[in-house]
Formats: sequence, C-alpha cells, structure tokens
Amino acid sequence: MTGTLPLDGMRVVELSSFVATPLGGMTLAQLGADVIRVDQVGGGPDIDRWPLAPSGRSLYWAGLNKGKRSVTVDLRSAEGREVAADLVAECGVVLTNAPPRPGLTYDELSAVRADLIHVQLQGTREGGNAVDYTVNAATGFPSITGPSGQETPVNHALPAWDVACGLYMAIGLLAAERHRLRTGEGQRLQVALQDVALATAGNLGYLAEAQLGESRPRLGNHLFGDFGRDFATADGRVMVAVLTARHWRDLVDATGLGEVAGALERALGADFRRAGDRYGHREALGGVLAHWFASRTCEQVADGLKGASVLWSRYRDFAEVAAGLHGEPLMAPLDQPGIGTHLAPGSPVRLGDASRPPDPAPLLGEHTDQVLRDVLSLPRQRIEALRANGAVGGP
Repeated sequence: MTGTLPLDGMRVVELSSFVATPLGGMTLAQLGADVIRVDQVGGGPDIDRWPLAPSGRSLYWAGLNKGKRSVTVDLRSAEGREVAADLVAECGVVLTNAPPRPGLTYDELSAVRADLIHVQLQGTREGGNAVDYTVNAATGFPSITGPSGQETPVNHALPAWDVACGLYMAIGLLAAERHRLRTGEGQRLQVALQDVALATAGNLGYLAEAQLGESRPRLGNHLFGDFGRDFATADGRVMVAVLTARHWRDLVDATGLGEVAGALERALGADFRRAGDRYGHREALGGVLAHWFASRTCEQVADGLKGASVLWSRYRDFAEVAAGLHGEPLMAPLDQPGIGTHLAPGSPVRLGDASRPPDPAPLLGEHTDQVLRDVLSLPRQRIEALRANGAVGGP
C-alpha cells in the first residue's frame, strides 16, 4: 500500500473478539492507523469461528483483521497483562470489548496515561452481557420480519447491531482523538449494543410509531409505506422498489401497463402518484404487474427496465455473488497466509481516485517480537525472558 492515508501516525491497541470491536479496528486500519490486536496466547474465543477455509483457518477471523498487527500475551498472568498495559500506555488509544482484568481497567490505565482514549464495547448500558442475537430479539425487529401470517419471531442472518456498533466505536474514537488534539484531554467512551439497536429503532421511527398506537405488521418482502415487492421471473426472482412518483411512472411506462394502472386507479379512487395509495393498494398493483415479470427472464427484465429510474435487482445467493466478483473494483486478490489466494474487499471508503488493495490479516502473534522491540523498545534479552516465562507468545 502506497501513499499517505488519513490516519497515518495513529496507533491503536485492540483487545477484542467477535465482530463489533474487530470491525471498528479494521475500519481504522484501512484508513491508515497502526492497529495492534492483542490476543491471549493461543487465540481468543473467535480464533476458530466459522466459516472456515478448507485448511481449517477461520475466514471470519481473517476477514475482520485485515491490515492489523498481532501480538499474543498471557492475559491470565500479571506479567502478560503488564505487557498489554504498557502497550496501551505507549499508544494512548485502546479499543476493547474484553472483560476488565487486573491492571487493564480504565482507572488503572488512565492513571498511567492521563490522556488515554479508551473505547469500550458493552452488551447493555449497565454492563450486562448481550450479543447481536439477543439484542435483536429484545428490540422488536424479529416480530416484523418474515412472511405475513407468521406467528413466531424470525431472526435475520446479518449481525446488523454488531456492524453498526463497530462503526460507532470507530467514529467515537476519532471524535475523542480530535478532542485530545485540541485540548490534550483523554476520553472514556462506552458503546452498548443494546443502545445502538434501540437508537436505530428510534431514529427510524419504529418506536414512535408503536408509542402512537400503530402496530407494524409483517409484510414479507413488501416495502413498508410504498410499493415494493419481489416478483417471480421466468428464470429467477427480482426485487422492485418504488419510492417516488417518477419511479412509479417509469415502472408503468416500461411495462406498458399505464392504461391498466390508470383504470385501476380510477376504479379504486386512488392516486398512485402518492406513496400511501401505492402502499395501500400494493396487492392489486402487484397483481397487475406480476404477469409482466413472470413472462420474462431476468435478462429481459433488465432490457425492459433499461434507462428507467425504477429501483430493482435480481436475487442472488452468495455463490452467485462470489462467482461474479472478478472486475468488481472493491475486490482484489489477497494472498492470506494459511488460507490461500482469494478475492477480498478493501475499504468501502474511497479516498480520491486511488483504489487500495486489502492487506492480509496477520498470523496470530506474528508481530509480537516486532511490536515489543519497536513500540516498547524492549531489548532482545527481555523479550526472550518474557517468551520463556510464557508471558508472550508468537506465531
């Protein structure tokens, strides 16, 4: 990777596992920060998390730790925790979801470095345990996910709150670092998964809607508040979404169903230029349009909607997506040790016109000696003694 990135010169210690905190750290690393992930010797609880490569290595771990350096210490020992604390004191920024351990609490770390920036992921604001799956269940989303008539809750596969939380952690850290540059003061930041989910439900109006007496129904693949749904084609399935009067006009023009839609509009006393009317009569409109899609292949649908403002996409599974990655500008070949060469994403944040390929994730403990030598300035004999005592590990 060449050129100067915005966070060049920033150094972050990451004490983490699973999704949110590693994603926050990787986001910073892809913007140029030197992110040093500190794990227990032998790996943390996510070291073998699925999905796995044919070699048995975790694709999940490698995917969320690209571009970082890896140090392993024995966090169960006082000597190992002292090494981790020294790294935090030297770097001045820590991103963590690790449980508090003696010598690594905020109070102890900030007593050594007064301008410390300490970003802590929590499950709940009170410090209780929670993960994406439990937070999602507690905030109501499974009750409106799934087909109409479904009686039991339906989870979704995307760990949305982990992803959002990781990005909130990165944004909070950058805000605290800017504050420190201006004032010299450190910051203690706490981001709870439950708060992120609750804030999102509130910001999108779901909670106010419920407070004011409306009960959101399950809609399957229908778009709430406007016309949008899935349609079967001759060779697959597509999702179509209408969000404006122009989208609707272009859809009926492209399908040649303007007269039929107009007659339906008059018969129902509706105005399909209005989102509410399109939503209220979504079943009737879907019935009008279904034959046009069903009588065409996805390629013919693409030709028919070409040049229109209609929002649509063909449904694909991950195998189809993976097969079509060549030529995708976000993706580049990555030779990941222990896994092999595959196409992997770089940062979705584009900095100018340059496209920066992804850096591989480290081997567990790969940079232990390097970091202890270059960051903590420990002599070789001290590093060897730490290794002999089992206080630090290696690749």
